[in-house]
Amino acid sequence: MTTAEFGKAVRRWRDRVRPEAAGLPAGGQRRAAGLRREELAMLAGISVDYVTRLEQGRATNPSTQVVEALARALRLSEEERAHLFRLAGLAPPGPETVPTHITPSVQRLLDRLTGTPVAVFDATWTLLVANAPYAALMGDTSGRRGYERNGVWRHFLGPGTGARRTPQAQRDHEAALVADLREVSERYPADRRLQRLIAELRGGSERFAELWNAGAVGRHEGSRKTIDHPQVGPVTLDCDVLTVGGSDLRIMVYTAEPGTEEAERLALITVLGTQDLVGPAT
Repeated sequence: MTTAEFGKAVRRWRDRVRPEAAGLPAGGQRRAAGLRREELAMLAGISVDYVTRLEQGRATNPSTQVVEALARALRLSEEERAHLFRLAGLAPPGPETVPTHITPSVQRLLDRLTGTPVAVFDATWTLLVANAPYAALMGDTSGRRGYERNGVWRHFLGPGTGARRTPQAQRDHEAALVADLREVSERYPADRRLQRLIAELRGGSERFAELWNAGAVGRHEGSRKTIDHPQVGPVTLDCDVLTVGGSDLRIMVYTAEPGTEEAERLALITVLGTQDLVGPAT
């Protein structure tokens, strides 16, 4: 790892990102126009101390997950992201692995949907980033690591997704999840992380193994989900999954019809924020 150069690059790119471009308030006195260290740490989901040590060259060998999170928080282009990986002594993710890069244009879209719960997943349904309204609705995801961030693992082996569906909708949802993983495994057969996830699911969940062995077929469509919110109570919302052209990213969006009681509850949830929320997220 080129320790000093890695730190200099992070600092240089941090100074370049204006807080309003990252969805943060720009008020208050600032010595520079860019992000503060604590703001970068919050956006990347790592500690301020670790960001400080990285920038000062006192921390070595950041993980792939940390470098990816920093690249995302700093709004790096594909070329800049690859450069940051190389400075960390890591090979940039290649075409044989499931893409996890969120382009600046998609990030700007998320920044503008400040009142709508939105999350971005990769093709394996691993959560990449969620905005504040999503965290308020579904529970804070910042502390989740590894399989805890994967929606398929959470459904079949973890605490669940926190959403209630009808029995038929539940069966359709499970078939779609398994079909998604089968399809992505055929597109990225050399992705070891994906193969480990599938092996974990087949070995730990009889239901997943049954659907996998039967060649389950399904696809995600717009649906209605009821979320049992710990402070506001049940709220039924429309859930749509959007895809990004030329990418395997999935954008999950929760909305309510304007003027309804559900819209009022969703607005209240957004105002309450993530304070004292405990609940699983997709």
